[in-house]
Amino acid sequence: MVLNYIWIAFFLIAFVVALVRLVCFGDINVFTEIMDSTYESAKTGFEISLGLTGVLSLWLGVMKIGERGGMIDLFSRGVSPLFTRLFPDIPKGHPAAGSILMNVSANMLGLDNAATPFGLKAMQELQEINPRKDQASNPMIMFLVLNASGMTLIPVTIMVYRAQLGAANPADIFIPIMIATFVATLVGVIAVCLKQRINIFNRAIMGFFIGMVTIIAGTILAFKTMPQENANIVSGLIANIFLLSVIILFILVAMRKRVNIFESFIDGAKEGFKTAVTIIPYLIAILVGIGVFRASGAMDFLMDGIRSLVALTGTDTRWVDGMPTAIMKPLSGSGARGMMIDAMKSFGPDSFAGRLSCLLQGATDTTFYIVAVYYGAVNIKNSRYTVPYALLADLAGVVAAIFVAYLFFG
Repeated sequence: MVLNYIWIAFFLIAFVVALVRLVCFGDINVFTEIMDSTYESAKTGFEISLGLTGVLSLWLGVMKIGERGGMIDLFSRGVSPLFTRLFPDIPKGHPAAGSILMNVSANMLGLDNAATPFGLKAMQELQEINPRKDQASNPMIMFLVLNASGMTLIPVTIMVYRAQLGAANPADIFIPIMIATFVATLVGVIAVCLKQRINIFNRAIMGFFIGMVTIIAGTILAFKTMPQENANIVSGLIANIFLLSVIILFILVAMRKRVNIFESFIDGAKEGFKTAVTIIPYLIAILVGIGVFRASGAMDFLMDGIRSLVALTGTDTRWVDGMPTAIMKPLSGSGARGMMIDAMKSFGPDSFAGRLSCLLQGATDTTFYIVAVYYGAVNIKNSRYTVPYALLADLAGVVAAIFVAYLFFG
């Protein structure tokens, strides 16, 4: 529903701006430029979606091997001590804990198709122990904020889009995204813990916080001392070594479980193909809307206004070009994806704005969509403080993404 209003707004605002340019400034080419942009955007959307099939099939095939090999179960057991402390209101042994672990684990491993069913199942099980059926419980809020913070270890989709648009090293955003999304998660979790009076000095929780902060601080210090060119090379190298290691680990674990690796890969690749084909109409629709908005001059007017305000502070304004993705992300995943692609097409996939838009896309999740779907599935009408705390995590992710973009990409 939100995306519907956004799409309509793109066209209406573009039409008004075009009329102003025609009547006030005599720009007789503006409507031609807008219509040309619709054809070009539709063509781009189809070409990108079609080009996604190969890489997306590859990664979903690999992920299916990991899923059937039991990697999510292994990961769930590893984080179980932490999650039992973050959700103290869930009775020991209740199935909701397992579903939450499976959902978060699937999200971190990039298994979106598996994460959503686990998430809906977790909400149904949390509703069973919810004393007020129309109001979000504390575990529900913690669970939703965790989802909204968008923590993921492998940003597969973003790397796929970068590869499709010709990035020199599609994985060079891997470490920056990991840092930004960890910051978003840490801020969101700490805020909810304080609100729910969960003891953050518990050994498991403090261990997680200290471990994440140490990793983030160590990474920042290591790359801050490197020349810019070396930082790009090293981050890309580490990312590629990590990704290849994940593939090998998934295969080895699956072999140990006697999983038919080839058939698992084929099943996952089929899902990847279907996914790539399914998104064609959605991607075309959002890119056409953004194309019309940009061709009319409305996008430039908006960004120039923000840029002028930022310039008054005397700070660098390059980060402003990535803001459309950040603004759209809490509202619509498809819209934010379109903004990210538009930034990479307009400025180049290896430009500062192109990379920053990728970081902003990966740093957080679609807060309002998640709240609507998960709470709607169990008829929760009072979300209490879920949305402001989830948006706080989003804001932390955006700020971290901008900081990290300057650190890694100058």
